[in-house]
Amino acid sequence: MKKSTQPQTQPQPQSQPQPEAQPNPTQDQASQIDPNLAMAATKIVELTNDLQRTRADFENFRKQVDLQKSQAMNVAKNATVMKFLPLIDDISRAIGAYPEQLQPLEKSFHKTLESLGLQIINSAPGVEFNPDFHDAVSIDDDEGNVEIITETLRPGYIYDGAVIRAAMVRVGHADKASAK
Repeated sequence: MKKSTQPQTQPQPQSQPQPEAQPNPTQDQASQIDPNLAMAATKIVELTNDLQRTRADFENFRKQVDLQKSQAMNVAKNATVMKFLPLIDDISRAIGAYPEQLQPLEKSFHKTLESLGLQIINSAPGVEFNPDFHDAVSIDDDEGNVEIITETLRPGYIYDGAVIRAAMVRVGHADKASAK
């Protein structure tokens, strides 16, 4: 056997077909794509800001409606209590006129007032006059440097921490030492 004298060549790897190159977009096409994307991004930002403002406005509106609702409820409660004050005055006068017979009613009456949050303003004779809680109908011309209540003409009431009707009183003067 003869050896062949021809040099052996190594097989050449076959080249794979190259995919056809996409044509590069021209300058005009690129300028059309980028402004459209920029406009879309700007529009998204604007719409997002509008949505956030709308949400904030709605939240503020909801809070305002809740506040108005609670204020309306307080006004309605105060108006209802104000309508009952003459009846409460009548019951108080009846208890004052017949204390022995109406003693059980008096306890129940005061418990009910307390449970409703209605407090009677202290306007007993000898208490120092306070214009925030008392309306003076007359003032005696006595000598003294402190104004004190001499008589209660109509009781006053505090409801939910606010004066809904001041006590109508007569006022006199006294020295500081005798007022206490």
